[in-house]
Amino acid sequence: MSEWAPKRFWTSASTKATDQGYGIFLDGRPVRTPAKAVLNVPTQVVAERIAHEFDSQEERIDPRTMPFTRTANAAVDKVAIQHAEVADMLADYGDSDLLCYRADMPEELVARQAAAWDPLLEWAVNTFGARLEPRIGVMHSPQDPQAVATLRKIVHDMTVFELAAFHDLVAISGSLIIGFAAKAELKPDQELWELSRVDEIWQQEQWGEDEEAMEMAEYKKAAFLHAFEFMRLLNEQSRADAG
Repeated sequence: MSEWAPKRFWTSASTKATDQGYGIFLDGRPVRTPAKAVLNVPTQVVAERIAHEFDSQEERIDPRTMPFTRTANAAVDKVAIQHAEVADMLADYGDSDLLCYRADMPEELVARQAAAWDPLLEWAVNTFGARLEPRIGVMHSPQDPQAVATLRKIVHDMTVFELAAFHDLVAISGSLIIGFAAKAELKPDQELWELSRVDEIWQQEQWGEDEEAMEMAEYKKAAFLHAFEFMRLLNEQSRADAG
């Protein structure tokens, strides 16, 4: 760590139910976001994950080891004050979804894309009543506006904490549908990650691995898997509340 990294100033972290959800406390003092808002999260388990991240810090604080804290801060400081803008930005991926842009050759790649992506598109039709159509090539071709509008409303209906996690699921994968599949826990996190990388995996098989590209992929994978876990914990609480 660089010398300017802030030092740990607390002995222990704890959680407590509050009027706004669950707070995280350092030696009894509430944790605040970078924008100085008191950090409250919607579930106890998320609060406990954040408290654990604080307790795991050593002499100096390393934000890179605090993904739950970072996502919660983003929900409070960013998403909460521009929910509609974030929702629109993510919903726009539906009009240019990764799953819809297909190769016309070689046959093996065409078949691999279809086998990986067609079931997800069909799931979206059956689940949301919104069909996104595949097309050949990489040039943008608009989708049915009604389908995009249907998916847009679902994104807008998410809470700020859901949307904070959903942001990384969509932006990292390049697919609104993969983001929805992750939120629904349709498939395991690792499998969804690999479905977002069909083209990259193909290229690696043909030309070999690029060290810099692989390093970036691992960084993105970690962020995607974290977002999946954050969303899973929110879902867990929602199911408990409903049951």
